[in-house]
Amino acid sequence: MSMTLSAQRQKTLSNRIRLMVSLTIGYNVVEAVVAIAAGSVASSTALVAFGLDSVIEVLSAVAVAWQFAGKDPEAREKTALRLIAVSFFALSAYVLVDSGLALWRSQPAEHSPVGIILTVLSLLIMPLFSFIERRTGMELGSSSAVSDSKQTLLCSLLSGAVLIGLLLNSLLGWWQADPICALFIAVLAVKEGVEALKGDSCTTPISQITHEDNSLGQ
Repeated sequence: MSMTLSAQRQKTLSNRIRLMVSLTIGYNVVEAVVAIAAGSVASSTALVAFGLDSVIEVLSAVAVAWQFAGKDPEAREKTALRLIAVSFFALSAYVLVDSGLALWRSQPAEHSPVGIILTVLSLLIMPLFSFIERRTGMELGSSSAVSDSKQTLLCSLLSGAVLIGLLLNSLLGWWQADPICALFIAVLAVKEGVEALKGDSCTTPISQITHEDNSLGQ
């Protein structure tokens, strides 16, 4: 099994990443607007944090798009990774402060049917986006694409956490579940930010890292 991708295969994979990045940006712009608006109306810390995560995910996708818009994407790899890591840390800092204040003030969130529908949709859509970009990024040997796919997967995990919080608040009146779910978002964001900074190991072909068959998708 060859460790070196042909020029045509590299071009195909790069184009696929550009497509996934474009789809991710488009979906997350809509998601961010809806989540932040619905979260503000319902005073939901977790829902607002979820919307802000979508903003961060757009910035992450833009960093990857910028990288692959150049003639030598590998030369832009470390810069893209730093931008992705900083976006994770910024999200975590905001959420920690906001959720902490919500718990301290005992500020309950209101029922949000829009938020529930939005998080369900994200649970269905985002894992697919993440899977495609991750497989492509690993085969191409791109740390930034793999990190961005983790951000996309994080979005789907957060969808589940936020959905649980919204349902517990709506059905059982457990308002504390909302800011606690937001804290969960902050912890995951720090973890992914650290991994993005350590992403240099992904700049080798997928077969060297995982011994998976990189003929997938060929």
